[in-house]
Amino acid sequence: MVALEPEIRCVAGLYSPSTGIIDSHALMLAYQGDAEAHGAMLALKSPLQAVRVVPDGFVISVLRSEPIKTGILVNSAGLRAPSVAKAVEGYRAELAPKELYAKGNYYSLTRKSPFTRLVYPVPEPGGLGVHVTLDLGGQARFGPDVEWVDHIGYEVDPRRSDRFYAAIRRYWPGLPDGALAPGYSGIRPKTAGPGEPSPDFEIQGPRKHGVPGLVHLFGIESPGLTASLALAGLVLDELR
Repeated sequence: MVALEPEIRCVAGLYSPSTGIIDSHALMLAYQGDAEAHGAMLALKSPLQAVRVVPDGFVISVLRSEPIKTGILVNSAGLRAPSVAKAVEGYRAELAPKELYAKGNYYSLTRKSPFTRLVYPVPEPGGLGVHVTLDLGGQARFGPDVEWVDHIGYEVDPRRSDRFYAAIRRYWPGLPDGALAPGYSGIRPKTAGPGEPSPDFEIQGPRKHGVPGLVHLFGIESPGLTASLALAGLVLDELR
């Protein structure tokens, strides 16, 4: 490991030659383009009010819109997926998992990165640990940490920097003082809280809840982007 990344201090490492980065925004645009080419429509700023189960599907009530009728409903609402599930009339609310938020903050390196690869420390409870990630321009960022929060918000608290310096210096002792700046944050849609076993993704279909044509996706954290096409295949399996 030290031969590949000389700044790293470690006992041992695992080398993954296939690990890399993607332009997630471009990927989403590609998905959107494919969907729209097949007749789909993206409707933003359309808050869900209720879903009524009818004999041949669902009637969806959306704020400032006429009711929408559909035979298939896939709930992929991320952080609010459990709340959306409970808004479906005829779905047993007790089947929805808890709706918990684990915020992950990132700090940016304010100088040239000494790394050419992603570097992951040993995982911590609730996340993968504060690791080195590189953007498409080669800029280094560190994160995410794990901050359990009650509300959705994406501000990065500058006071968390001391924790980042300590975590990063465990594997990069040469990190200079003053080299980190608050970057950005994301929130993981957790279905288990601190100290509880971390469950895998849950794809909940008619075989479990008994409502034909309805699929819920719960706890789809960031690896869900990498696995998005495989998850879509599993959703189709449930609907079949």
